[in-house]
Amino acid sequence: MEETKWEPKVVGFLCHWCSYAGADLSGSARLEYPHNIRIIRIPCSGRVDPMFILRALQNGVDGVIVSGCHPGDCHYQSGNFHARRKFAVIRRLLDYVGIEPERVQFSWVAASEGPKMAQVINEFVEGVRKVGPNRLFKDERRDGE
Repeated sequence: MEETKWEPKVVGFLCHWCSYAGADLSGSARLEYPHNIRIIRIPCSGRVDPMFILRALQNGVDGVIVSGCHPGDCHYQSGNFHARRKFAVIRRLLDYVGIEPERVQFSWVAASEGPKMAQVINEFVEGVRKVGPNRLFKDERRDGE
């Protein structure tokens, strides 16, 4: 029997206007990125609640990427500035609770940057693969099953 290789489960919260469009462009250009990322389209990176990230990790996701418009280029004027401030706080919170920093990434990708989006996703998934499975909330998941 062949042993299956572990693949990380990754969730991506992508801004509708830029990063999601960048992911769509990378797909249209047939650029490859891992199949194990589940993309959730959001109106703006500034709308990502820190609890979305914590809940995803708590429910067994191995990595979370949040991506939006470049700062200063937000379709909602200042949404990504709010996001940038939230992300600084989230980083400290994740460090405090013992979540490896490689499990969560924030990036800025424009709609015209399809190749960059594919590269960001590929590098992130590879980084999560090196960290290994998310075991921090393992016992909590088992209790609920």
